[in-house]
Amino acid sequence: MIRFFEDFSLKTYNTFGVEAKSRYFFEFTEMDDLSEFLQGNRSWKEESIFLLGGGSNLLFVNNFDGLIIHPNVPGVQVVRETRNQVWLEVGAGEDWDRFVDYCVKSEYYGLENLSLIPGTVGAAPVQNIGAYGVEVKDFVDTVNGFDLETMSTYSIPAEQCRFAYRNSIFKQELKNRFIVTSVVFRLEKFPEFKLDYGTLKAEVEARGELHPMHVREAVVAIRQAKLPDPAELGNAGSFFKNPVVDSELAEGLKAEFPTMPSYPAEEGKTKLAAGWLIEQCGWKGFREGDAGVHKHQALVLVNYGQTTGKELFLLSEKIKASVAEKFGVELEPEANIL
Repeated sequence: MIRFFEDFSLKTYNTFGVEAKSRYFFEFTEMDDLSEFLQGNRSWKEESIFLLGGGSNLLFVNNFDGLIIHPNVPGVQVVRETRNQVWLEVGAGEDWDRFVDYCVKSEYYGLENLSLIPGTVGAAPVQNIGAYGVEVKDFVDTVNGFDLETMSTYSIPAEQCRFAYRNSIFKQELKNRFIVTSVVFRLEKFPEFKLDYGTLKAEVEARGELHPMHVREAVVAIRQAKLPDPAELGNAGSFFKNPVVDSELAEGLKAEFPTMPSYPAEEGKTKLAAGWLIEQCGWKGFREGDAGVHKHQALVLVNYGQTTGKELFLLSEKIKASVAEKFGVELEPEANIL
């Protein structure tokens, strides 16, 4: 199925719920639809291109004067299976949390810690989504898609995706060039639990038997208690990445701020909690007009109703400046700012 529009409102295509328009908008559900569109509309090469998934990690600051391509390919199918593992090919347009729920109910394990993350399956490897000690890169086998530069379809093995913390080749060299159409995941038939992050272990134990469904339920409960539902309050989840700094800097800050949370990262580096840094600067619960910081989680910027993308962006810049001034730490947005 093909949908094509001009001067298209993107308000329902971003979880902040801010108003923005795209000059052109194209949605497809089949690979043949994509090829047909590109071959029949040669002028697309003259346009700025942006690839849009679920819009759950995105802030539109301005209208987009170009072509937005929205892959909405459905489907989940088993493509390979062994005694211990199963490989699932999943369409880029599938809702991520519904897919996780399907996996746990089907007794395919590994993704349960990533429950309730908003967005689509196609966006998951682009962002290398992660939560509660798990990243999606650990379960991606291959990413399938279409390259707008070479006009060809091909698959990229996980080891070539250059996965890093909230990063991948799809946000770098292949940004707005490689259209993810499906992802193949390699999941386990026998669960291996990762419960050493925050209060997750206690939440799971409170539910009795150690089971992946209880892990999913615990993650959902924790996230719902801490994070606002985008359907009720516009937001894009964590707006900033947790900064990774030199361990020497982290040790100095720890001496000055003993309660500061920190986590070991790669050699010589330490990960800090961006939410804690922001909260110490007094931003938690801040509101200016309809742009604000969530009252329960300082890492989350929110739209209380009619704010604009520009107002949210300016608020994020003020937050960055105050953290840099107080701690000497530069925050980097996790949200894609357009």
